[in-house]
Amino acid sequence: MKTSQNKNTEKADIKKAATAGLKASLNILDKWGASTDQAINILQLGRATYFNVKKDPTRANLNNDQIERLSYLLNMHQALRLVFDNPENVYGFMGFENNNEFFNGKKPLDVIATGSFGSLYETFKRIDAMRGAQW
Repeated sequence: MKTSQNKNTEKADIKKAATAGLKASLNILDKWGASTDQAINILQLGRATYFNVKKDPTRANLNNDQIERLSYLLNMHQALRLVFDNPENVYGFMGFENNNEFFNGKKPLDVIATGSFGSLYETFKRIDAMRGAQW
């Protein structure tokens, strides 16, 4: 049985991990060339919240959907780092037009910037598959 102290410790650990993930994700989105509006849509944050957490990620109070979005962004970045040796490709891939079936000439960044969780997931799947991931 979880005690109140254990629950508080667990919440603090989740908050700490989410803060670190948010900070890293904001940095990655910036390096991918995401605009403010794209980042807001991808992370599903309000405009004021976005600017507040960009200044101080510890102020974020993220819900489970937002935390899962961070996870997909971090995992896409890791997959790109495994696939490409060149930093221009690691950070540029998301801004390159992609003619594979799912993207149909669109940039992966534009696809995930719709804010649709499904688009984020499908983009992650395709990027993860580039490194040989099995489903």
